[in-house]
Amino acid sequence: MVDPKALGSIVNTGVPGLDDILGGGLHREHIYLIEGTPGSGKTTLAMQFLLDGAQRGERCVYITLSETERELRASAKSHGWSLEGVTLLEITPLEADPERQQGMIHPSEIELDHTVELILSRILELKPDRVVIDALTELRLLAQDALSYRRQVLTLKAFFARSQITVLALDDLTDTAQGLQLHSIVHGVVSLEQRRMEYGVVRRRLAVLKLRGVNFRSGYHDYVIRTGGVTVFPSLVAAEHESSFDTVPVSSEISEMDELLGAGLRRGTCALVLGPSGVGKSTLAIQYAIAGTRRGERAAIFAFDESYRTAARRSAALGMDIDAARRGGSLSWRQISPTSVSPGEFVEAVRRQVDSGARIIVIDSLNSYMGSMPEEQALLLHMHELLAYLGNRGVVTILIMAQHGLLGDAHAPIDLSFLADTIILLRYFEADGAVRKAVSVLKNRSGQHESTIRSYELVTNEGLKVGPPIREFRGVLRGAPIYVGPSAIIPPETHAGDASD
Repeated sequence: MVDPKALGSIVNTGVPGLDDILGGGLHREHIYLIEGTPGSGKTTLAMQFLLDGAQRGERCVYITLSETERELRASAKSHGWSLEGVTLLEITPLEADPERQQGMIHPSEIELDHTVELILSRILELKPDRVVIDALTELRLLAQDALSYRRQVLTLKAFFARSQITVLALDDLTDTAQGLQLHSIVHGVVSLEQRRMEYGVVRRRLAVLKLRGVNFRSGYHDYVIRTGGVTVFPSLVAAEHESSFDTVPVSSEISEMDELLGAGLRRGTCALVLGPSGVGKSTLAIQYAIAGTRRGERAAIFAFDESYRTAARRSAALGMDIDAARRGGSLSWRQISPTSVSPGEFVEAVRRQVDSGARIIVIDSLNSYMGSMPEEQALLLHMHELLAYLGNRGVVTILIMAQHGLLGDAHAPIDLSFLADTIILLRYFEADGAVRKAVSVLKNRSGQHESTIRSYELVTNEGLKVGPPIREFRGVLRGAPIYVGPSAIIPPETHAGDASD
């Protein structure tokens, strides 16, 4: 065993993100309960805990009462792990095949007190620093009643404390009523939960139900199990990321657009771009991203709908080379699948981009992002905290939302206007026997803005064009305006038919 004086009072779990939730890690000489239904990742998390200790030179023991050593090694191999430095102690009932595993330990009687005595004797022999017991469910099944089960668990707890051992005890919740008895005994409880969605991958989340003497992060936190182990995504608290920055306007490099916004979008603000499908919302967002890269800034686009190949081809036709910006490292394009990425994982991806220096973030689109949320209220809470975080970091955030309908009345699937500092509305309208586009700014908390409605075009090889205010028409935003001027003011059709989002 490593000299206890050489060890700190905090034990790292080895699980990315979990120590942050636990307030730094686990306290030594305590027993912690990891509970969850089969398949929630208890064994994987426990292995990461022991492997972290082995890498630090600590002696680690995995006591398995249900799985075989061969199964555990196969599980570790699937993650690319070597269990070198971790002792696997397999304890199985007498009726198990004695030839199955060399060095296998068989209790002489299938009863609780003998099994516990066997565990204690081997621990005294091995003198570990970290121990995993998988699973307490087996001890509960051996117990004749709840009282004897509780007494044996208390015996284990006292023994581990005297021996200065940190323990993770796993419970698969097959008997919830008796399992709750452990909550009052152990120092902390981490609950793992998996939810099956109607479509897409299983979603997993965890919560710390108890942690004595620690100001841990309460609530649910998303996590994933991939090759390499469990990764936890701590829920975002925007207030912890405040920073100072200059709220200067950010130009789109289109003077008419900047005038419409009253000099441009300001740092630390969020702009919501609304409009029907194909009107040019994504193009406007890409214009801001490309303009930022030309100023030497980094931009990140999170695309839920459009593939990079399609966006690159469309942008190139308009004279915007996003491929060159991406190759140069100033533009990041991340394709997101709402059926396979949890809200917590998405927020973590955004945070990594901001930490890497991104100062313009585009989320395209909120319609698909809603698909990753179990309910509407969850979307509002996630977006509120994410936008507050981005604002605190001085990031210009552009959210894209497609409205239902093309001409006439159009409606957004959910009202997020109160979360945005700026609202840019793009609309189709009919004039001079053709379908045209218009742009207007409905809201701008950061300063004065034009109240006019301007023409909006996507021109091949020239890019995005914002024209003069449309003054000869009334009712443009309704899609079917009435001509009230002496002559038509909209120029002939010049934009490419496929140059839209």
